[in-house]
Amino acid sequence: MDYQDILVNLKKKIYHPVYFLMGEESYFIDQITDYISKNVLTDAEKSFNQHVLYGKDTDVNTIITHARRFPMMANHQVVVVKEAQNIKKIEELEPYIKAPLTSTILVVNYKYKTIDKRKSFAKQLAKSCVLFESKKIYENKLPAWINSYLAAHNYSIAPQAAAMLAEYLGTDLGKVSNELNKLIITLPEGTKIAPDHIEKNIGISKDYNIFELQNALSERNVLKSNQIINYFAANPSSNPITRTIASLYYYFMKILTLHFLTDKSPNAVASTLQVAPFFVRSYMDAAKVYNPKKLVAIMEILREYDMKSKGFGNVSTSAGDLQKEMIYKILH
Repeated sequence: MDYQDILVNLKKKIYHPVYFLMGEESYFIDQITDYISKNVLTDAEKSFNQHVLYGKDTDVNTIITHARRFPMMANHQVVVVKEAQNIKKIEELEPYIKAPLTSTILVVNYKYKTIDKRKSFAKQLAKSCVLFESKKIYENKLPAWINSYLAAHNYSIAPQAAAMLAEYLGTDLGKVSNELNKLIITLPEGTKIAPDHIEKNIGISKDYNIFELQNALSERNVLKSNQIINYFAANPSSNPITRTIASLYYYFMKILTLHFLTDKSPNAVASTLQVAPFFVRSYMDAAKVYNPKKLVAIMEILREYDMKSKGFGNVSTSAGDLQKEMIYKILH
């Protein structure tokens, strides 16, 4: 079952005896666990029938003992096991998984890793309970996720604003959702969120950000590029050189890929480069400015400054000055 299927069933009060939630992305695991913890039992029922165990402080036998208890004055009891990745020999849960107590809802949080799917324990989990793998979202999918999250709360967002958030917040969905919730609390329902809203409420500059730097470079706008990189140099904590280099590398790599596409229709370009259709025109324009030879040279520049930022071939130049040098070489 995927995340949405699990939540739909929970909201319909379709419960399963065991939920084994694993994977690198903790956000979905936390959302499922929180929903079960908050909604299966009433506040009065929780006192006797809801238990939280922690992997560092428990073992398989303790979990099974709790899970085999019958609820008191309720239809269900809920047992949540957090940090289950720290439990030794968790596969010894298998006998309980084969024959769980149907009045118990056992929720196992196995975060930041997965169990070996080749072993019998994993096969039994897949057969007998809800086995959910929470995977990290790819960076190119993040703007769409932001759109979906806001739409569920009756908000929308401009493509530029979604790109700004995706670029600066990264793929930690817990962090992203926290920032989106700030916007939801602050702005009237139904608002279309624009870069101005992002700047005012989250603190990401709408004029001096990596997205605007890419646009300036794509036009070979020397003045604007220098203004932005000077801003980065003056604010290194919020604009680290490593992030600048990584973002520019993927940006210019997409432009290089575009040069060699046989089908350069907007839909084909958007699909191949994995960008929103809204941004295709800017990539097409950038490809006219930078030929493949120059793009290969830019890749070498970015690699050079990646090494320098890590101390190789650089003793005393600051990260801010390195960024300025790098942008100069890209533009000239």
